[in-house]
Amino acid sequence: MKAAIQVLGIDLGGTAIKLGRFTPDGTCLQALTVPTPQPALPRAVLMTIVDAIADLDPKREACAIGIGMPGPTDAKGRIARIAINLPDWIEIPLADWIEEKTGRPTILSNDANCAGLGEAWLGAGKAFQNFILLTLGTGVGGAIILNGELFIGHTGAAGELGLISLDANGAPCKSGNRGSLEQHTSIQAIRRRTGKEPDELCRLARSHDPAALEFWRAYGRDLGLGLTSLIYVLTPEAILIGGGISASAEFFLPSAIAEIEQRVMPTSREGLQIIPAQLGNCAGMIGAAKLALNSRYIENCPE
Repeated sequence: MKAAIQVLGIDLGGTAIKLGRFTPDGTCLQALTVPTPQPALPRAVLMTIVDAIADLDPKREACAIGIGMPGPTDAKGRIARIAINLPDWIEIPLADWIEEKTGRPTILSNDANCAGLGEAWLGAGKAFQNFILLTLGTGVGGAIILNGELFIGHTGAAGELGLISLDANGAPCKSGNRGSLEQHTSIQAIRRRTGKEPDELCRLARSHDPAALEFWRAYGRDLGLGLTSLIYVLTPEAILIGGGISASAEFFLPSAIAEIEQRVMPTSREGLQIIPAQLGNCAGMIGAAKLALNSRYIENCPE
């Protein structure tokens, strides 16, 4: 790939928008974080992104843009189908809007998919051709990498790993499901179950608080139960655990692994590694840059 090429990776979140300018070897030349406008209506977000792009790349050196969205996009990476936690984001042609304002080709994908691409490119997924990423945070997102490629399905909406069912009569989910993995393992679920924040429960566990330690063991069992279904379907080489809750992995991964070992036949988990993701809050931005680098638009970049 031509060394002079630069792309922009953008991670759109509910409270912040992270942007970076990257070269094909993964070097981040410059990064910028701006607040997401509140309310985060589509046109307001558009103008915030356009202004931030002008600040990040005033010389217009980047030739393509990748954007990670908090929700599914269409298979061509043009339309934000829905963003559950952002108002009025239904079938928004964001790629067209950005192209119209910036004059540069743009491609969209789900933010967790972008995080998976980022981990495959520069993070903990580099050593694997087949892995899944689970992001444990405000929600629970996921990404599937098969044979070194991001799997999004025929409509672009595959990989919503946090929405698989655990309990038919469990807490309702904004997706319309009940008792999803997200409703057992997200920050919101932890607050509902304990009245505490994950970082507080982490501190308590580090001080050997019995209730906190038991909570994380139960949390790990729920996580392991959800991962059991994913392992049987995908038999990945690795499962990467990311998101803010992963800071407490030392307290919940042992019980998650024990649950998996009890429920999954050895032939379906042979050589399986369950490890922390590496890129933290930058994973989505990095993966959005890789999305742009992988796109057909890169063929038109100048020498």
